[in-house]
Amino acid sequence: MASSHSLLFSSSFVSKPSSFTSSLKRFVYVPTRRFWPKQQRHGFSTVFAVATEPAISSTGPKKTELAKVPLPSNESSDKLLKIRHTCAHVMAMAVQKLFPDAKVTIGPWIDNGFYYDFDMEPLTDKDLKRIKKEMDRIISRNLPLLREEVSREEAQKRILAINEPYKMEILEGIKEEPITVYHIGNEWWDLCAGPHVETTGKINKKAVELESVAGAYWRGDEKRQMLQRIYGTAWESEEQLKAYLHFKEEAKRRDHRRIGQDLDLFSIQDEAGGGLVFWHPKGAIVRNIIEESWKKMHVEHGYDLIYTPHVAKADLWKISGHLDFYRENMYDQMEIEDELYQLRPMNCPYHILLYQRKRQSYRDLPIRVAELGTVYRYELSGSLHGLFRVRGFTQDDAHIFCLEDQIKDEIRGVLDLTEEILSRFGFDKYEVNLSTRPEKSVGGDDIWKKATCALRDALDDKGWSYEVDEGGGAFYGPKIDLKIEDALGRKWQCSTIQVDFNLPQRFDITYVDTNSDKKRPIMIHRAVLGSLERFFGVLIEHYAGDFPLWLSPVQVRVLPVTDNQLEFCKEVSKKLRACGVRAELCHGERLPKLIRNAETQKIPLMAVVGPKEVETGTVTVRSRFGGELGTIPVDDFINKINIAVETRTAL
Repeated sequence: MASSHSLLFSSSFVSKPSSFTSSLKRFVYVPTRRFWPKQQRHGFSTVFAVATEPAISSTGPKKTELAKVPLPSNESSDKLLKIRHTCAHVMAMAVQKLFPDAKVTIGPWIDNGFYYDFDMEPLTDKDLKRIKKEMDRIISRNLPLLREEVSREEAQKRILAINEPYKMEILEGIKEEPITVYHIGNEWWDLCAGPHVETTGKINKKAVELESVAGAYWRGDEKRQMLQRIYGTAWESEEQLKAYLHFKEEAKRRDHRRIGQDLDLFSIQDEAGGGLVFWHPKGAIVRNIIEESWKKMHVEHGYDLIYTPHVAKADLWKISGHLDFYRENMYDQMEIEDELYQLRPMNCPYHILLYQRKRQSYRDLPIRVAELGTVYRYELSGSLHGLFRVRGFTQDDAHIFCLEDQIKDEIRGVLDLTEEILSRFGFDKYEVNLSTRPEKSVGGDDIWKKATCALRDALDDKGWSYEVDEGGGAFYGPKIDLKIEDALGRKWQCSTIQVDFNLPQRFDITYVDTNSDKKRPIMIHRAVLGSLERFFGVLIEHYAGDFPLWLSPVQVRVLPVTDNQLEFCKEVSKKLRACGVRAELCHGERLPKLIRNAETQKIPLMAVVGPKEVETGTVTVRSRFGGELGTIPVDDFINKINIAVETRTAL
């Protein structure tokens, strides 16, 4: 669900592309009026006719205004929630008016609107337009929404009369009585608990739009009927709808799947299978930077780095309980020399085995182990989504084994490390939730209370605001979940910290206390990034592929004005790489095209070399973020880059 506060789309991220001036005039100069008739009004340079792409698309006056429109959420606006729920019903009524053979199923409100699933023939964009027009007519009629309570028998009778088999199945799952029904006028009804607006006229038809159609299995079961799911969005005002569509357009521009292809970062190869990520050289460079930063900070915070196998005997997963409770997300077992082996869906049992390799004393605790461990989980092909939903991924996994009175300090240490890692990659706004004991759980009252208080105290010490989700913890312990906020204000679940009373008991892990008695340690699961694949996807969308200099897979592109400067450019490129700068040489095209290609590929720095640069041992530098930097000696250029990378600033 969306966060409870309104989303405010800031225009502070908008940057205008700058072009070469002064020093580059001698390389290329064309009259720009025929290319950029309005460049002064929009802040473009009038010197150089090369189209550039800004870090975030520039906006005109109307788009800037839309970016400032606050969008309410279902949690912050009861009115909006009712509008969306009623829109789902209005849409279902419209569909059945236009397609009488369509069978209805369910139609809930969701974060940005609503959907409804229908058993019917596939729909087209033209059909969506017809459905929207019919919805507008229903809204204009200002029909009342009437709530009715009926007996189970009466509900069954009515459902049979209109031949709605899915509604009968839904009715069978409703345990409460009486059964509630909502009518739109006296023309259409649905099993529903509400809430709804009083009349259809309370919906602003200009604030409603049907967005798309997708296939969805009934009850999410791939063995059941494939349904047609119509998605729509609804808002309180037309202005909000326009702001949302602007947001959606920007989100589409940032889609990591498109950018990943355009910048040659990663791919999913059909020949290998869905949900399996191929990291291309440029994407692998970014991954390596993430991994090396992660490892360095973990070592500094007292973690031991480990590596463990990708498979294990099936018996291990019986002990851990995964075969009992997680089997549907695990791949089939493999028989090797009359023994069954299993691809790992989790890293936890491996870390426990390492803990058990020797006798542990209270003096040894806390023990902190961390691993970038690849796991494999079965996902339906229809649920796979770029880097966000895959079948094989690498978790930044760590486990802490500690004493009861060490929980608070360990949790606080994890919070500090989490902030340090996330802020390094540009995330400093978080939504934090503390989830407490559910009805069904393992562990005694005392340890639950102590662990929950430790988590709460650590958050209070950290000074972070947080919401308490009463009863939302795992059955094995309380937890802290952290969502990061990206450049568009979207929330992404990444970090989690979970206290576990279950696995230590299942594996019977112990330590020896001061009296030489065996005691059970506390186990803490934690991940900061979640998975490298998903985090990389979030990074791509956060920066729109415009990575900062220190993180960019290619930091400098060296460009000769003509092939006469090629040998010097090769020397410059070699020297840059020798000094740790990620540089590449491009040539063979006219300079304007070379520059345009570098902009398209979002290269942070371009080093242009002409006859004068060869003569003076310099390069003329243009920064994607800082504009023209002038003509600089090569050594000074390298020094500036290294300082910028070290301080993680732009050049």
